Amino acid sequence: MLSAFLVMLREGLEAALIVGIIAGYLARTGRSDWLPAVWIGVLLAIAISLFAGAAVLLVGAQFPQRTQELFEAIVGAVAVVILISMIFWMRKAARSIRKTMEHDIDRALAESRGPVWALIGLSFFAVAREGLESVFFLIALYQQSPGPQALIGAILGIAVAAALGFAIFRGGLRLDLRLFFRWTGVVIILVAAGLASGVLRSLHEAGVWNLLQQPVWDLTRSLPVTSVAGTILSGLFGYHDAPVLGEVLVWALTLGMTLWLFLQPASVGPAGQEA
Repeated sequence: MLSAFLVMLREGLEAALIVGIIAGYLARTGRSDWLPAVWIGVLLAIAISLFAGAAVLLVGAQFPQRTQELFEAIVGAVAVVILISMIFWMRKAARSIRKTMEHDIDRALAESRGPVWALIGLSFFAVAREGLESVFFLIALYQQSPGPQALIGAILGIAVAAALGFAIFRGGLRLDLRLFFRWTGVVIILVAAGLASGVLRSLHEAGVWNLLQQPVWDLTRSLPVTSVAGTILSGLFGYHDAPVLGEVLVWALTLGMTLWLFLQPASVGPAGQEA
């Protein structure tokens, strides 16, 4: 639940900031009449994200047990790649995202074939990217920990993100976004490492991977994954009460390599922007 909340808080705030940049720029330049096109694009993006999530779950449910495990491993691997690429993309784009979005808005409104459709497309693709990322993460999380907790955490995260985005847009909240995205990025790397170890577990259950299956520790009695503490550790750090060597190695490699790259100082380009 906590991992779903934190990831959806970050994803939701990213989407809210992008929509806020578009809406704010239109209002600031006296073009508020185009705002309905923005909301249409946002609603279409939400709809297509929900449809994609339902389709993935429906397709996966049709497979036999071993194929379902393989399907879960594929979805989990996609979620890991998406989560890691998301944090690096945001670190690179954060400094120039406002200027880029405003340039795209001007270009959309100058589109002779139909500025309405261009503006709908701009807001749609901006939000759909965040929506599809969120869908794959939530499906992967649900497959590893079935139950309503992930959904509840996701809804709470989206609600808080929407409130923060609205407060920032109205100017009533000053949030250090660079620091926010940096520390939530660290948490998401921890979540991604846990998902990566779960991918190896699913591959083993599917009969695809049978190496490095030596047990590392067994805490099923002292700290079971079903306990409150175990659930929190599982959600944040990918904790398992009886992991095998392969799962621990994948977790440690994913966490160590990604965290090291993420915490490196960003390179500065000739224009003085982070690259």
